[in-house]
Amino acid sequence: MKFAKAHGLGNDFILVAEAEAPAERSAWAVRLCDRHRGIGGDGVVLHAPAPDGVSFRLVNADGLPGEISGNGLRCLAALAVRNGWAQPRHVVTTVVGPKAVEVAPLGGGRYRILTDLGPPALGSRDVPVALEPPAALVVDHPLEAAGRRVLVTVTSMGNPHCAVFLDEVADDALLRALGPALEHHAFFPKRTNVEFVTVLGPGEIRVRFWERGVGYTMASGTGSASAAVASIVTGRASRTLRAVCDGGTLEIEWPEGGSVRQTAEAEVLYEGDWLASW
Repeated sequence: MKFAKAHGLGNDFILVAEAEAPAERSAWAVRLCDRHRGIGGDGVVLHAPAPDGVSFRLVNADGLPGEISGNGLRCLAALAVRNGWAQPRHVVTTVVGPKAVEVAPLGGGRYRILTDLGPPALGSRDVPVALEPPAALVVDHPLEAAGRRVLVTVTSMGNPHCAVFLDEVADDALLRALGPALEHHAFFPKRTNVEFVTVLGPGEIRVRFWERGVGYTMASGTGSASAAVASIVTGRASRTLRAVCDGGTLEIEWPEGGSVRQTAEAEVLYEGDWLASW
């Protein structure tokens, strides 16, 4: 089995042609993502040719499917352009719809990529969350998690997210206590990704992540977009901003009534052959 390894700001993925993947993918993906006995990664991206570019399917490091990953999508877009499968402007087809990308080479394996992630979903039934009666927005909603009361603002970029706003940047202890407690909270029937957000100013947010099915990650594309949307709808930030993650910075804009557009780098690291059984 041939594979490629790439990362977006330290959020790393193994990319495999869908035709080479086994029918039963859960245990296979867990083995590939193992950082000691596999290739190592936050998830496996399956790809195939598509009329306007490439198709994208995600299996998270826990072996369960995910709807979309902004960083994983950029990694695939970079690989597709590098290998001549797609033009610099193409469409990545995901289970939550087509995402247009513009890929610019920076040298070596590095690429700068603009992604149109589409409009966010904000309604309680769309995210979804267990809230009755349903609400058009779920902003600073109180939850009990890990023995504390927290306020969450929920959004979806095709996958569920909740933002927790903090005055200081979240430390590792808070991340590892509150992250899994919120990911598995009954309020989120499909589980959730968690963003710990500190607003540094109208045009900049600092974000740390606990990703559904993965745990701590250095960056998150849809997580950064969702953190930006949550910051905007709560009046904490402007519609054009920078999201500073542990692994680097993403530029995000969300014009009123429009799509969320995100620009950041991805790097294709290497390609290889998987030899072991799984």
